[in-house]
Amino acid sequence: MARTAIITGGVSGIGAATCRALKATGCQVAATFYGILGYEWNVADFEACQRGVAEIAKAIGPIDILVNNAGITRDGTLHKMTKEQWRSVIDVDLGGCFNMCRAVIESMRERRFGRIINISSINALSGQFGQTNYAAAKAGIIGFTKALALEGAARGITVNAIAPGYTDTAMVAAVPPDVLKSIVATVPVGRLGRPDEIARAVAFLASDEAGFITGATLSINGGKYMQ
Repeated sequence: MARTAIITGGVSGIGAATCRALKATGCQVAATFYGILGYEWNVADFEACQRGVAEIAKAIGPIDILVNNAGITRDGTLHKMTKEQWRSVIDVDLGGCFNMCRAVIESMRERRFGRIINISSINALSGQFGQTNYAAAKAGIIGFTKALALEGAARGITVNAIAPGYTDTAMVAAVPPDVLKSIVATVPVGRLGRPDEIARAVAFLASDEAGFITGATLSINGGKYMQ
């Protein structure tokens, strides 16, 4: 029987590539802001996540796989950062991860199966100038992942994170060309990552074959940051 997957932030980049990768494995895929089975809600809104997940479960079945990919940036150095810049990134990037996991976890526990993959960032591991909000949120996702992995393990639920490096997405394309060139120069493989490279890792972690992997953070960054 086909697994049912939700990918948040599925409109482009890593999210859209993940939709395609999971659909290719035979999953029924529903995504926020993507044209497979598109649903729209704000992941920072707890009640909206509850309603959205319930709608998808009613339409195509209980959720087996959750990919928390939705994220935003509101960059600025801390001494100039507004409360809104801080709060919006924390609410969407980290709060959205909680909201979506909370909406699916009880059903996964009852059915004794689940795959949760949370998209973090290289900047959660290395830090990044002008991104205290984003780095904090993405680092929080890694701690969240480890704690939830412990809670879900005995119920057949794996929870893992992926920390992509600089990837060829709209978010990275917004970086000024001279800055982007200097970033690529620091990547040992000499290029940006491709969304499909991240998506293939998500598909593996979502598979039955990955059942012994939980609480892990997979860094996919071309060697830019090595732990």
